[in-house]
Amino acid sequence: MNNLDSIARKITGILFAQQSLASAGFIAAATLNSIVGKELSQHASWAGVPTAVYLLAGAFSAFMWGYVFDAIGRRGGLVTGLIIGVVGSGIAFYAIAIHSLAIFLIGMILMGITQAAVGLGRFAAAEVNRPENRGRAISNVVIGGTVGSVVGPFVAGPSGAIMGLWGIDELAGAYLVSLILFAIAAVVVFFGLRPDPREIGKEVAEKFPETVAGSSEGEARSVIQIFKQPAAFIAMLSMVLGQMVMVLVMVITSLHMNEHNHGLPDISLVLSSHTFGMFAFSIISGRLVDRWGRGPVIIIGSATLILACIAATLSPNVLPLGIALFLLGLGWNFCFVGGSTLLADQLTPLERSRTQGFNDLLVGFASAVGSLGSGFIFAALGYNIMAFISAAVAIIPLIFASIWTLKLIRKTPAFS
Repeated sequence: MNNLDSIARKITGILFAQQSLASAGFIAAATLNSIVGKELSQHASWAGVPTAVYLLAGAFSAFMWGYVFDAIGRRGGLVTGLIIGVVGSGIAFYAIAIHSLAIFLIGMILMGITQAAVGLGRFAAAEVNRPENRGRAISNVVIGGTVGSVVGPFVAGPSGAIMGLWGIDELAGAYLVSLILFAIAAVVVFFGLRPDPREIGKEVAEKFPETVAGSSEGEARSVIQIFKQPAAFIAMLSMVLGQMVMVLVMVITSLHMNEHNHGLPDISLVLSSHTFGMFAFSIISGRLVDRWGRGPVIIIGSATLILACIAATLSPNVLPLGIALFLLGLGWNFCFVGGSTLLADQLTPLERSRTQGFNDLLVGFASAVGSLGSGFIFAALGYNIMAFISAAVAIIPLIFASIWTLKLIRKTPAFS
């Protein structure tokens, strides 16, 4: 088994590198998406359209990627996804150069499809590691987002300046950076992700057989059958609602601060504290998942989300909002890592990619709903009411995870 452990560490490291490169590419582009939307449409109301298109494309393609990953392997699926991202970034770059919103949105669709493929990489890390190390493995991949959150915004400005020197619209620079980073990530995965995690996952499953509720040997359950199991349902609920709560508050905070006369440096500082909370503590959350269990970490994450939403209403000043948004990111991380690990526990090798793809479809759809809904709620009811509504949503996974965890503590069958 030592050889399998060594291979698992190598695969997890490659997936971390891929996540770091791809996240930097996504965040470099995301830094400017709303500005590009406004500039190309000449209407401020269209500023959020590129991001919404990107999120919806990612949501609706996630389920497809599950089948692709099963058909051509995790390595082939990730490389294909990253190549699509290279093409999408190139189209976005070209669209800005010729000032075409329609073509730019095509680029956003392709980049959203890439994001869905890259997101499934965390499950590839889970399947090659022993069950007791899955939380740590997932968190080691997710933490790659920390690199992206730092590098992405950092390169967006200088790349724009270089474009200006070449006589190209400065907004195009970030998308050229995305293209380069996706291409590098594709090369890293193509040469580094060997053997394919799908095959190693099968070996791990044979050496560490687990009793998966409701499954039969050699047969794959339907997605509906899987999510009828309480543990799988709670895993999905924690990721979907955790994502929705996070996006609802995060997306509109910059506008909330702008209305209180904060400049871009203050807004960037608060959002940086948020992304730091989202990714920097992944190593800790992964170890807690493996040590304390999946349910307790989801409970902590949900409670932290509630606290963050309430804290966001206390003051519009930079420090209080920075703390609140940091807690919002941390709560999301605990729900996301805990939920991802719990879902991985519930699946046989035949069920993994398809079910995980469907789960990420729901997570992506929750992002799109949160992104679009935050503006409407903010305009109609204000920032504080929106934050309280978000806190109410976070109560749902807290209740379900608490009941399920108490059943486990009392040794009551949790899969009945």
